[in-house]
Amino acid sequence: MSAHFPNISKIAYEGSKSKNPLAFKHYNATEVVEGKSMHDHLRFSVVYWHTMCGQGADMFGGPTAIRPWEAGKTGLDLAKARVPAFFEIVEKLGAPYYAFHDRDVAPLAATLKESNQWLDTIVALLKEQQQRTGIKLLWGTSQLFAHARYAQGAATSPNAEAFAFAAAQVKKALEVTKELGGEGYTFWGGREGYSTLWNTDMKRELDHLAKFLHMAVDYAKQIGFKGQFYIEPKPKEPTKHQYDSDAAACLNFLREYDLLPYLKLNLETNHATLAGHSMQHEMEVAGAAGALGSIDANTGDLLLGWDTDQFPTDIYLTTQCMLSILKYGGLTTGGVNFDSKVRRESIDPEDLFHAHVGGMDAFARGLKIAAAIRADGRLAKFVKDRYASWDSGLGANIEAGKESFATLEKFALEKGEAGGAASGRQEFLENLINEFI
Repeated sequence: MSAHFPNISKIAYEGSKSKNPLAFKHYNATEVVEGKSMHDHLRFSVVYWHTMCGQGADMFGGPTAIRPWEAGKTGLDLAKARVPAFFEIVEKLGAPYYAFHDRDVAPLAATLKESNQWLDTIVALLKEQQQRTGIKLLWGTSQLFAHARYAQGAATSPNAEAFAFAAAQVKKALEVTKELGGEGYTFWGGREGYSTLWNTDMKRELDHLAKFLHMAVDYAKQIGFKGQFYIEPKPKEPTKHQYDSDAAACLNFLREYDLLPYLKLNLETNHATLAGHSMQHEMEVAGAAGALGSIDANTGDLLLGWDTDQFPTDIYLTTQCMLSILKYGGLTTGGVNFDSKVRRESIDPEDLFHAHVGGMDAFARGLKIAAAIRADGRLAKFVKDRYASWDSGLGANIEAGKESFATLEKFALEKGEAGGAASGRQEFLENLINEFI
């Protein structure tokens, strides 16, 4: 390992009684839960953009973070300096994966050709570090929202030339993701939406977005990229409305344009709450459609109206996430990806470790609690019993397609009134969950 963090050793599991702030209390990578290790259940991933490029700036103030490896460096030299520091963090955390945008790891140059050359330079360094450490690329993606050419969208831009530049950028990003052995590729439409409908042809923009994604699917096949494609829902910010507004909207879009066989969803907690949903809701929507692919593990501040990308520490949240993940067979190509950043006030490099350790422990606790709830069986039995009327007789016949409006009218007329449903017992169930948390 390099020595950007000489006072921090590889983070070890010390158990729940440990008072060491830089030790895992719950994440024991080799511990087996429901027949699989925590390492394999959680598939933790550290993101490059917040971890290395996040400087503590916000819309009201400039950078605050102290990052000694960046001192006096700019451009490609800065990009090179970040690589070993990043892999030291990931290696000491014991996370098996990382994720990046193309413009996070390598800066934008004066031309696309030069930008690609700079990206190739950094990809060679990333590849060396992957081979040295065994850390893998969970997924890559392209930053199609920051440059001025994408101010009115990329794949949905009214300017065909912006669409062409976005296609060229994704083509290159797919190539380097394949070169690095990436297990997936994510599309997040940062500006694929609108600010006003007065100047927007929504149908045409959606058609263009679908065409763009089909081109990506075709090119992946052409180069032999076998990774899973994801689309990431978010309702707004920076646009007023984004076309990938929530899980249901994404699924509807993918079905309409025959893309569902090729893309699953990468869900983020803070995006779910901005859409007026819980993360559990979004995961259940995706899971029911067979499209739960990966999660961006963070949380938002419900008292603030924007995407704060805080590290997840709420055990109720992580328990709900892991209940859904276990219910739908676990994560395979995706992972628990920390799309999270330290607070503006957390300026020291060491804070990057405190944040990730807390998030990893919170998800490990959520996993253990979710497994305990499933083993206990009372929650699952309650839900099953609540729908018992559908398991035989009339309900079973309806589900089997053996009834019609006419036969159901006959039943209702003869019955006179529907039997009363049993109590939903929300309070009882909330108390039940509290037994485990």
